[in-house]
Amino acid sequence: MYHDRNDRYCSQSQKTQNIPTVSPTGRTPFFRRTLFQILVVGACAFCAPGIWSAMNGLGVGGSQSPDLVNAANALLYAFMTGTCFMGPWVTNRIGFKYTLAIGSIGYPLYAAGLYVNNRFGDTWFVYVGAVACGITAGFFWSVEGAIATGYPESHKRGRYIATWFTFRNFGNIIGGAVSLGVNHKINHKGKVGYQTYWGFIAIQCLGLFLGLLLSNPENVVRDDGTRIQAPRGINWRVEGKQMWKLLRSKPILLLSPLFWYFGWMQAYPGTYLATYFTVRSRALGSFLSAVVGTIATWLGGSLVDIPWHKSRSVRAISTFVLIALLNSGTWIWAVYIQNEYRHTLPVLDWENQRTFGRGFGVYMLERVSLGMVENYIYWCIGNLSDSPGDQIRYSSLLRGIETAGVAVGFGVQAVPTVLIATVSINCGLWFFALPFSWYATKQVVQRFKQLEAVKTDVGIGTASE
Repeated sequence: MYHDRNDRYCSQSQKTQNIPTVSPTGRTPFFRRTLFQILVVGACAFCAPGIWSAMNGLGVGGSQSPDLVNAANALLYAFMTGTCFMGPWVTNRIGFKYTLAIGSIGYPLYAAGLYVNNRFGDTWFVYVGAVACGITAGFFWSVEGAIATGYPESHKRGRYIATWFTFRNFGNIIGGAVSLGVNHKINHKGKVGYQTYWGFIAIQCLGLFLGLLLSNPENVVRDDGTRIQAPRGINWRVEGKQMWKLLRSKPILLLSPLFWYFGWMQAYPGTYLATYFTVRSRALGSFLSAVVGTIATWLGGSLVDIPWHKSRSVRAISTFVLIALLNSGTWIWAVYIQNEYRHTLPVLDWENQRTFGRGFGVYMLERVSLGMVENYIYWCIGNLSDSPGDQIRYSSLLRGIETAGVAVGFGVQAVPTVLIATVSINCGLWFFALPFSWYATKQVVQRFKQLEAVKTDVGIGTASE
């Protein structure tokens, strides 16, 4: 792996990080174990992107006009694209802990911009908040993915990734519940009440302090007593060469279409919700989408982790097939519904169940599919290497591709673009990414078979353990 090929750039202490390390009492303190680190990154994800998603789950940030927030989000993700790619250099310089903490700073500024616009009508602060959030959030996105995929033990990776996403979705659950309580009587289209943003801003300010509780990987001890290998102090030119080499590697090339699709499609559900649903229905959508998304990500994580079949390869392939069928059916139905709505232009509220259920149901299925796809792609990159040093590069590259897709998606939607065109492109991108995703799955399966063969040779068990 990377830390082996460039061993001359590592300190002597980093070269010996694989030596089992425990406390003098023979027990590893809880705050140095992998579970605690996942809880920390999950709590930060709840405060920062989780609450951000809660606001956008209201339909383009709770705004009455989708165009302003779509344009701001396009700007935000454009800056994120650059800072995501810079993630490995920043982390190499200041470590995982401070990168995570600094990455949280811009989120409350984004929420403050929406509050000012909602209450006073000013637009300039929305763009200032979007730029600030974009600059810092790129670092956050790159490092949180590396922590969630690189810190855990391999046999816990799917469930720990699901734990991370559960915290993020919990931000949506809390935010959606608060918004539903504030806006439950508003049965017409429009913007949410400005009081909704007070709690959002307060929660997002906690992300900075929670990030400081994280331990850098060299201080974390896994279940077998070994420390995690993630050397720092690597020459920036060497880091750049490895990033370039990784960018051209087969796993990145195969996963890139799926990450682009995953980024691009995120502009559609919120715009769809803001266009056709009343304020209280949007609040309900924000709340329930987080609930079903949490269930979906745990389903995906459990299917690949829990030994319902002794072969990890069979579990991986079966999970992929389930996701492929669900996502394909969802987008075909979404195109059908959107084609109908472009002619009827409905205003959907939960009082009219006959018309509300169909439109709301496709939105929920989109969120279920999104949750399962997100968990699965991070599980895939998490199984390409066991080192957070490698994972920060995988995560930064793929999240950079994802954010570029989000930026373009929101930018196109801000023009604005008719929703039938957007949903049709989403459907087309999914079916384009599908065969590449299948070959990416086969790459992971091949690695499982290689690990199983190695374990069998040395007589320490099977890969399903």
